[in-house]
Amino acid sequence: MELRQLLYFVTVVEEAGFTRAAERLHLAQPGLSSQIRRLERELGQSLLDRSGRSVTPTEVGRALLPYARAALAAAEGVRQVADEFGGLLRGRITVGVLSGVAAHEFDLAAVVAAFHEEHPRIEVALTEGSSDRMLAALQEGALDIALVGPAQEDPVPGVSFQVLVDEPLVAAVAPDHPLAGGTEAAAAEAGTGAAAGAGGLPLEALRGLPVISLPRGTGTRGVLERACARAGFRPRVVFEAADPRFLAQLAGRGLGVAVVPRPAESVTAGSGLLLLPFAAPVPRARIVLAWRTAGPTGPAAAALLARLRTGLATGPA
Repeated sequence: MELRQLLYFVTVVEEAGFTRAAERLHLAQPGLSSQIRRLERELGQSLLDRSGRSVTPTEVGRALLPYARAALAAAEGVRQVADEFGGLLRGRITVGVLSGVAAHEFDLAAVVAAFHEEHPRIEVALTEGSSDRMLAALQEGALDIALVGPAQEDPVPGVSFQVLVDEPLVAAVAPDHPLAGGTEAAAAEAGTGAAAGAGGLPLEALRGLPVISLPRGTGTRGVLERACARAGFRPRVVFEAADPRFLAQLAGRGLGVAVVPRPAESVTAGSGLLLLPFAAPVPRARIVLAWRTAGPTGPAAAALLARLRTGLATGPA
């Protein structure tokens, strides 16, 4: 029994005829028919019913079909792994990316572009999503690598982290907001990160106030909710948006306290907002490079992971 005979059998079944199968395989029809008959003689069973207008598998043929496909898939897998380890990397890698990650200093696009130039046969698929969903997809094997903002400090089971960004959360408020104190000095500090007292703004100060935050499922929102829960209350989130700049605009209109990661000057520039640091323990937002602890499923993904761990580590700590 030869792999090509199994390929011919599967193709005839899929095309429901010898003529179309021969065209697809770029073979002469008599040669294709001859190879199928050899396979049937070796197995001692008729695999194809040729009596109708179209060719269909017999009962034995239907039972054999999944095994034939599995054998062909296994052979292709052996070929691909051999190519990968031999330096001819190819395949498809799926990378999850946190929405808005491009706004940070590290250049993900540059790293991926350099990798693609070195390994043009590898397809890198980038997909955006929430941190919660991407971490679950990593655990399930639906993603190879992800850039996420986890709500928890420790990695989820089966997933490893490399921290790329670690920033404190700050409260962004309009100068006339009650938390700003309403003083001329505070107004003069607008947009520069004025502190709410020497020790910072107590997190409890948010209790009952309208809060503007990133959506549920994002790391920043998870960090905020966990910190508030430890302080004994639940944040009253009245507006949520994925774009931090829109959060700043809402806060600038006096609609609530925007909780955003710092540095937030680029987000709040020109808005007249005050940035109020929180008192210790300061809630912090992180962006991490995440992958399955057991490692990527193939050498191609492992090669990209190594490149990302080096290339993105040059970004903010």
